[in-house]
Amino acid sequence: MDSVSTQLSPPIVLTFAASDPCGGAGIQADLMTVASMGCHPLSVITALTVQDTIGIDSILAIDSEWVEDQARTLLEDMPVDVFKIGLLGSIENIAVIAKILSDYPDIPLVFDPVLASGRGDELADEEMIFAMQELLLPQTTILTPNSLEARRLTGCPDEDDRPLDQCARQLLTLGCDYVLLTGTHENTPQVVNALYNRNGLVRSDTWQRLPGSYHGSGCTLASALAAGLAHRLSVSAAVGEAQDYTWKALAAGFRPGMGQFIPDRFFWARLTEENNNA
Repeated sequence: MDSVSTQLSPPIVLTFAASDPCGGAGIQADLMTVASMGCHPLSVITALTVQDTIGIDSILAIDSEWVEDQARTLLEDMPVDVFKIGLLGSIENIAVIAKILSDYPDIPLVFDPVLASGRGDELADEEMIFAMQELLLPQTTILTPNSLEARRLTGCPDEDDRPLDQCARQLLTLGCDYVLLTGTHENTPQVVNALYNRNGLVRSDTWQRLPGSYHGSGCTLASALAAGLAHRLSVSAAVGEAQDYTWKALAAGFRPGMGQFIPDRFFWARLTEENNNA
């Protein structure tokens, strides 16, 4: 027992997200990704959902006092290296999470602004988006929107294809330190992801566009990024590692149901098993 108790804890990532019972996205995706990348995941449930690989049928936000109690209890017990935020469920949850984060200004925050499901189910109204802009973005180390989310966060009408670099500059004025814009939804031969800070473009990465549609790709990327920061990588290096991990998880994805593919977040373990059996 003594030898076990003296072992160093792996880096700890605390994620705020909704539960996805099919295991494709949400808190389940966060937990698997963070663990796969060598960190210990903590979870605060913000909402319960009825969903499958096709889409979300209904969502039940957890009472904000319960959200706060979950987080405060964990934070009083364990040192957290990085926060990660996904689907929040209600404006009350946004407010209470912002309050919690303000008590830990030195802990990096990765914010994946989940505004809609892959099918297009609305998960955040305009009031919630305004609260995110006012309360969460000023505390965000790195924001990870896809192009649809970036345009919506900047008030861009659906029919307006505002340039993504312009969206990034506008989002940075709202207070976040970095913006990683993902280009999966753009009509380009390859997927182009670009990282910006207030000085401009930090890095741009191009990835082979994979066939099919994936459930939980954004959650996987943001959680992998949080894990990289927890391992004390620089933001740019963590972005590179997270993209590589996510692309490999997507490339190894599987389709267990009738809807989207799910990333295989433990692709490396199955590769090891295959090599051992060869």
